[in-house]
Amino acid sequence: MAQDKINRELFVGNTPPGTSEMLLLQFFNAAMRRTKLCEPNASPIVQCRVNLKFAFVECASIQDANNCLNMSGIPFLGSSLKVSRPSKYSGPFVQAKTWQHLTGQTSLPAGHSHVDPNEDKLNRELFIGNTTPEMTGDMLTDFLGKAMQQVGLTIMPGNPVNACRVNGKFAFVELRTMKEAENALNLNNIPYMGAMLRVGRPSKYTGAVSAHGNWEDILAKYMSGELTLPNAGGGAASAAAVVPAPMAAVPSAPPTRVVELKNMLTMEDLTSDVDYQEVMEDTKDECSQFGSLKSVIIPRTGVGATKIFLEYMTSEDAAKAIAGLAGRTFDGRKVEAVFFNEDKFGSQDYS
Repeated sequence: MAQDKINRELFVGNTPPGTSEMLLLQFFNAAMRRTKLCEPNASPIVQCRVNLKFAFVECASIQDANNCLNMSGIPFLGSSLKVSRPSKYSGPFVQAKTWQHLTGQTSLPAGHSHVDPNEDKLNRELFIGNTTPEMTGDMLTDFLGKAMQQVGLTIMPGNPVNACRVNGKFAFVELRTMKEAENALNLNNIPYMGAMLRVGRPSKYTGAVSAHGNWEDILAKYMSGELTLPNAGGGAASAAAVVPAPMAAVPSAPPTRVVELKNMLTMEDLTSDVDYQEVMEDTKDECSQFGSLKSVIIPRTGVGATKIFLEYMTSEDAAKAIAGLAGRTFDGRKVEAVFFNEDKFGSQDYS
């Protein structure tokens, strides 16, 4: 019974201040009816629990929960909601669209679809070498997709990586088009979670050999202004604005077991004991998905106020948290996630 409830529950992130449980419940039910993800008179969301910056919704069935994953990215009171499985979920991965794709709000070029059925899958597949056990399929899909988008290697909106299967020290990713698979070869040697990923064609590939560079080459061209982003005006200025983003998930400080998060909280979030406790519980629930979380410290006063400190059992788990949290947005603020000195943390010096 408990597992069934977990399979029917979803995490909703980036909820704006003042969100009520009834408002969110009615909003999701109406959106799912509108997009025909449920029957016209059905109420697939049966319960909602709202905290300060997060919420959890309970669906009537597992299928309703699977369908509700397509709500991720839906605009709500000025925010873009993130809908995903809670950290306790251990069931199978379910492929889902975003709200924008579901409602046709991504204006794709004429003649393009998200996956061209006429293109051979092998021509859209790439080998990713030098992965580490901590890297999951979802993490690689998100990281590689964002890297491609942020340096202009995509040919249409949305994540170009359709699927990823991980096998020990290597993985295979499937791109949505042959052209984007060819473009993705330029990600070779991109740093991620302390490793330099090798990106190339699988051994079964028998197609034409396309000329490409490495991540260092593409980065240098963008920073010099030699290459320009689509719809970005070109030049080094626009490149500088977007290139650092994919690197945010690659910690540059010496690895430790402690992660420092900035820009997630304001002083208002720390005033009420009830709000503070909810933030603490939500943070533990969300951040435990990255590994064994030993402690969470959220100072309410002093130089550390509004910061969140996560102490993991290993530095590898801390690196996973940085990869998963860096660059997220909360109430329009971009989260900073970096390693924090363990000695300072132990002496309660949060400066």
